[in-house]
Amino acid sequence: MGSPRTLRRALALLAVGATALAAGTVSTGSGAATTATTAPSAAGVHVRPASAGRVNAAGRTAPLTTSQCVSELGIHCYSPLQYREAYHLNPLYQEGVTGKGRTIVIVDSFGSPTIQHDLEVFDKQWGLPDTQVEIMKWGNVPPFDPTNPDHTGWAGEATLDVEYAHAIAPDAHIILVETGVAETEGTTGLPEMMDAEQALIRSGRADVISQSFGATENTFPGFDKGDFRSLTDLRYAFKEAAAHDVTVLASSGDAGATDYQQNGADLYPYRVNSWPSSDPLVTSVGGTQLTLDDAGKRTAPDKVWHDAYGAGGGGESGVFERPLYQAGVAKVTGNHRGTPDISMSAAVDGGAWTYESYDPTRVGWHLTGGTSEAAPIFSGVVALADQLAGRRLGQLNWRLYGLDLLPQQWSGLVDVTTGDNSWDGVTGYRATRGYDLASGLGTIDAHRFVHALAGR
Repeated sequence: MGSPRTLRRALALLAVGATALAAGTVSTGSGAATTATTAPSAAGVHVRPASAGRVNAAGRTAPLTTSQCVSELGIHCYSPLQYREAYHLNPLYQEGVTGKGRTIVIVDSFGSPTIQHDLEVFDKQWGLPDTQVEIMKWGNVPPFDPTNPDHTGWAGEATLDVEYAHAIAPDAHIILVETGVAETEGTTGLPEMMDAEQALIRSGRADVISQSFGATENTFPGFDKGDFRSLTDLRYAFKEAAAHDVTVLASSGDAGATDYQQNGADLYPYRVNSWPSSDPLVTSVGGTQLTLDDAGKRTAPDKVWHDAYGAGGGGESGVFERPLYQAGVAKVTGNHRGTPDISMSAAVDGGAWTYESYDPTRVGWHLTGGTSEAAPIFSGVVALADQLAGRRLGQLNWRLYGLDLLPQQWSGLVDVTTGDNSWDGVTGYRATRGYDLASGLGTIDAHRFVHALAGR
């Protein structure tokens, strides 16, 4: 660690990452990845937000401190100011690194009709600068129905995504893409999401794309026969992103080493993985559990998220072979793409305060966890690095695995060595020293990590 040979290997990986495009990814089985010219369907696949539910459904008039949450609710709760402290972000803000000039694209079905108002209440509570969220409706988005659980579920997801991407990168521009396809038989919404992403990439409007949703690989038609085309034909937006140096992120999931079956309710009784997190052109963001005091200081090291509400997704892909950037962790991933790549706060016992008013029966402050919290937090970090670098950093995974060859004080990567992502009777993976299928490369010290990622 830190030898000239190791440093040369790290720099070589970083250099390769600057030019690596879709040619670096390979699909297993008979369904080779191809560029799609028309959006395919993936009948039967259930796309779900990666948020692990809310605490206090009725909503509170004001958020509690961490110590109050522990006393009154029996769980930890955190504000964006605590995350800023915990991840060592404040020195970046003092240097003027705030995400200015960068755009984060967030994609959620249906969106939220109150997102601008809710963000402004959120900002006022924590003393954050306001920003105008740009709403992009893709397709025929139906009128919002607060009695429809699909609508409210995605509205909660959109709220979490927007509020925490903004909290981390306060001067970044945010585009919330609202797609209008419901979860109905034969229609999943994935083609509409990919079409919207591709359009924004081609128009030059996206620097970072945050995806807090996923569908289990096994539920795509043809999976059992080794024909993965119904999934790989959806990769056109990610290939477009790689060609335009746009960073794409995805939540790794909230059900540990397993995930949901086609009915969207039952979990597989064995290890599975989900897409788009498993895609080699995507940076998979897993979940950790932070233990902070009221000021945001750590009172214990981070561990893999696994509490009474869920566990961070991770494992081996059943579709994609191990990409070249994971060659150094082949003993962990085998011949498969391994997830996650990096992890951020996701525990419900350590949930994030959000303000929501889209449902008139539950207006107020809520606690939410899940890797759909981790992805937008990390999207803000990437926007900061893009600003510092003065350009888009594009596909991050080559850089991440290159940085892992450097000492922590240079890379800003912080190893997570405790916890596991077992869930619902399915034995998962344990955190160990170095890369693992529970926390990936670990988590970050953002001040060091952003400078290392940007090369400045």
